[in-house]
This record gives sequence, C-alpha cells and structure tokens, in this order.
Amino acid sequence: MRTAIATVSLSGTLEEKFEAIAAACFTGVEIFENDLLSYSGSPADAKRIAGDLGLEIVTFQPFRDFEGLPEPARSRAFARAERKFDLMQELGTDLLLICSNVAPDALGGIDRAAEDFRLLGEKAAARGLRVGFEALAWGRHINDYRDAWEVVRRADHPSVGLVLDTFHALARKTDLKAIRAIPRDRIFLVQVADAPLLDMDYLNWSRHFRCLPGQGDLPLDDFMDALGATRFDGILSLEIFSDRFRAGSTRAVAVDGRRSLLFMLDELRKRGGGELPGVAPLPERSRCHGVEFIEFAVDDAFQPGFETLLRGLGFRRSGQHRSKAVTRWSQGGINLVLNAEKEGFAHSYNVAHGSSVCALALRVDDAEAAMARARALLDQSYRGRIGPGELAIPALRGLGSSLLYLVDQKTASLWETDFRAVEDDGDTLPAGLTDIDHVQQSMPYEEMLTWLLFYVALLDVAKSPVQEVVDPGGVVHSQVVQTADGALRLVLNASQSRRTLSARFLDGIVGSGVQHLAFATDDIVATVERLKAAGVDLLPIPENYYDDLEAKGLAPEEIDRLRRLDILYDRDGSAEYRQAYTRSLAEGFFFEIVERRGYVGFGAVNAPIRLAAQTRFARPASPL
Repeated sequence: MRTAIATVSLSGTLEEKFEAIAAACFTGVEIFENDLLSYSGSPADAKRIAGDLGLEIVTFQPFRDFEGLPEPARSRAFARAERKFDLMQELGTDLLLICSNVAPDALGGIDRAAEDFRLLGEKAAARGLRVGFEALAWGRHINDYRDAWEVVRRADHPSVGLVLDTFHALARKTDLKAIRAIPRDRIFLVQVADAPLLDMDYLNWSRHFRCLPGQGDLPLDDFMDALGATRFDGILSLEIFSDRFRAGSTRAVAVDGRRSLLFMLDELRKRGGGELPGVAPLPERSRCHGVEFIEFAVDDAFQPGFETLLRGLGFRRSGQHRSKAVTRWSQGGINLVLNAEKEGFAHSYNVAHGSSVCALALRVDDAEAAMARARALLDQSYRGRIGPGELAIPALRGLGSSLLYLVDQKTASLWETDFRAVEDDGDTLPAGLTDIDHVQQSMPYEEMLTWLLFYVALLDVAKSPVQEVVDPGGVVHSQVVQTADGALRLVLNASQSRRTLSARFLDGIVGSGVQHLAFATDDIVATVERLKAAGVDLLPIPENYYDDLEAKGLAPEEIDRLRRLDILYDRDGSAEYRQAYTRSLAEGFFFEIVERRGYVGFGAVNAPIRLAAQTRFARPASPL
C-alpha cells in the first residue's frame, strides 16, 4: 500500500510542499489544481522537482461539475476534460479525480452519469489515462459513495474507477457494508481525513475542520475495516482541508500526516487487517504507569523562592546529583528535579524559556520498545551529555522543545545511580501529597492537534472530546489524553485569543510548556490547612461561588469549611472532586491540589471561576 498526501493539506508554495512531503517519507502526492495554477513554473517543472525528490504524482484534482449536464454545457465539460488530460500528461500523472456535480443545472440519473463516464473513459484510455469518480457529501444528485460506485459499475470501463473519501462517507453516516463488496481493482484512490463531530453543513465542515486520522471523532476504524475486507493495496492519501493546518508549519504537518497514517494502518493490522504491503508493523503502544519525575530548569534568581514554595507544599530535598547542580525533591510518590546547571540542555532551556518545566519522565513497560515505536513514527530522539557512571535515559523531543524521558525497570535505579541521598537541612513536614494527578500543558492553537497525535500514537492512552472553557480573555480549548487507570493524565490547552491565561503563559515562557501540575491528596482539607499554616499563598475564591454551592446539597458547615480554605467543589452523581490552587508564579506557572472520590473529570464546571480569579490576581504574588 502506497501513502500519499494532497498538496491542499499543507501551507507554503508548491516547492515547499514537495520538499516537506518527501522529507516525511511519503511516496506520492496529489496535486491540487490551485497549487499548480499559482506555481510560477510549468507542469513539466513540477514533474521534474517531484521526481528528483522521489515523489510520484498520483493524481491531479479536482475536476468539478462534469456528469449529468445538458447541452451545450455537456460538450464544454468534455472539452475541459481534454485540456486537463493535456496538463496531466505534462505532469506525468495518469489519474484525474472527478467530484460529483454540484451545479444547479445538473441532471439526475445514474444511467446518464454512467454514459458520460463511459465516454470519458474512452477518451482517457486513448491517452493512457484514467478517471476516478468521488461522491461529494453535498453533491447535487450523487452524494453517496454507493451511487458513485453504481455509476462506475454501469460505465463498465477499465479507465473509470471509484475514489473513496472517508469524510464524505462518514460525515453523512453512510452504511459502510457496501464497500466490502467493491472489487479492489475498481478503487483507484482512497482519501483519508478525520474531523471533529460538528453540527453544521457538510461543505463548511469539510472545507475548514478536517484533521488527520487520530485527531478527530469520525469512526475511521470502521471505514478502514470495510476497506481492508477488499484487500485494497493501492494508494491511501490524506486530503485535509483545515484552516489550522494552513496556518501551521509545512514540514510539521507533513510529518504529522505520515505519523497519522502509520498509526492508523498499524491499528488496522492489529484488528485483523493482516500484513499490509509496504507498511512495516510497529512495536506496541507503550503502557504508561505514571510520571516518574518532573524536571525544572531553574536559575539563581528563581531557585531560592521556588525551593521555599516546595518546602511550604511539604516537599523535602531528598537527593543531590553526584556530579551536577541538580537536586531531587520528594513527597509521597512525587519526584521533582531542580536543574541549576550552567551548561547543557536545562541551561539552554532556561535561557530560552526562563525557569520552567523542561522535562517529563514517564514510567513505561519497555523504554527501548517505546523508543523504537517513536522512531518509526518520526518522533525526534534526544541524547544529551552522560557523565561517568550515569544512566543513559531514553528521551524524545517533547512539547515546546522540552524533553520526554522514558523510564522502565532497567532505568528505575536512577535515584541510586545518579543521586546520593541527603538529609534535608530544613524542618519540612509532609502535607499529605501522594502523587501527580495530572499535568497541564499549554500550547499555540495550531499545535494542539500535533501533540494530541504525538501522545495518542506513542502511548496506550485515549483522548477525551474537546471542551471549551470560558476564560475572561476568550475561549480555551481543552482536551485530555489519559490511561484507562488514570496513572497518566495530560491536559492539553490552547486558545486562539491572545488574552487568555493560557496564551499569556506562552508569552511568558516564550513558547509551549507545562503551565501547572496537579498533586493528589487523600484529604484536601488537612492538606490545605497545612499549606496555609506554612504560609503558602493560595488562590482566593469569590464568596459568591460558595453561596451557590447549596444547590449541590452540601451541608452549611461543609460549605463554610470550603470557603475558609478556598477549595472548589464538584459532584458527578455520587463522585466528588475538591481542588485548590496556589497563586501564580512570575512565569504564570502554578500548582493545583486535588482530592478525588470516584471522580474521573477535572472540575470543568469550576474552570471559569478559577480562571476569573487568576485573572483578577494576575500580578504574581510572592510564593510565601
């Protein structure tokens, strides 16, 4: 099976698109007509450039409003087709993609359309060319792939075939069983796109909101299972109309596209699709057992105040790196690493982004297998300077040029190997924090789908539907990826508004990053009382919020306790969730404390209250 991508999926010039597509290891490219019309060279020049990069031009598209026209429009359509055939021969491609007619003067009738395609097939065959027919979801008379297939079947010409498109089939919720009965040699091309579930007209949904497989909500697995039953071994191509992608990096979107196809095809193979020609199996997605540590790059100005805050939160300094200015801070199952080195990765990260989280380390079953999968998915690996006797921990480039370490049983001894235990010189008392509940990462809106795909393709995690959270400065789009048992929860946030808290954080650290860490406790009341006693500056919550809590059935004394401690509350059935926040530090980073009682969400109902409070107290307070 060969993989391709349509030029319409990417930003940039035609040359830039070719280079990005080739660099992402695609073998084919669909040329969208507008890309060729705006190209300053000739079709022969485009053919030469693509060929030099090892790319096959698999189709030229789209040819619109062809079938079922009355005269004289019908004759003009055939004349237009002949001109496109001339152009295709210059390009060196043999397939013209024809979309179903949307013209108001188009006439219905399967036989009429089939006769048009039979005659066009004769003209194409005379030149050694082919035509493929695709049913648009908004086609005037033909908007169902089953009708398009019937046209192709009745045309009964070897140069006339079917083009299947996942969006057009799935957006209309068309029954997919008929795909299984289509002879694979009659399917000339399969175009793949995902999309979020939206209640809007098909045309605007398709033109603005498509995304890559794994990034949306359409049942692509069902489509691919039906296609797999035909033993299709032809061209699988991405055709993504997306405002977000057109605003993004050409190379990054191309790599994401290739990654999405590899992931989708490997999942098809595992569901019983068999070995797919030209598609190598991937190692299994890594099962994640939680966060081993979180590393902060800190400078001399930030470190003392931050360490004071950590002590207030109940952390103690438990380890000192044997050869570097790196310390370990611990409480319960939480490990925080403060890296104050004057050279190396963390120092460079601090120079570029300020004092902030520079790395996450995840516990997985097999770090080397995870790295092998990552490399196959075109993720970037990282190898830093390793001192004598130190462990080499596998790492990937993560969000915002940070690192994602992968730790397994072989590298679990890093605390004994790389660190020496120390007796903390402070009088820190634990605050009852037990583990990292979740990590929230903020990123530019156009990058959110990239990192969603990164995590979902690499790790054995599921994604939640997108939630829109109201911030005083705009709307924040939030999506969660997490393991089935909740051992890992990553909250991805992005906003198109530059005034939201999420967007202001990006400006503060000059890029994407971890904006807040949530720590779990079994008793948030006891924990917050200890934090307040230690002088930790918690986020004040408005009185009006607590006046409204009576509707949730809480006793007055419980409401008074929550009010006194600035704790937010939510309930889902019998499940309960309590949460509190520290004030933001200078860079916009903050901590959250949560207590779950059977609750699986993240207190979304409280997010507008919290964001309004954080906006109100936007000027950073001293940590203590």
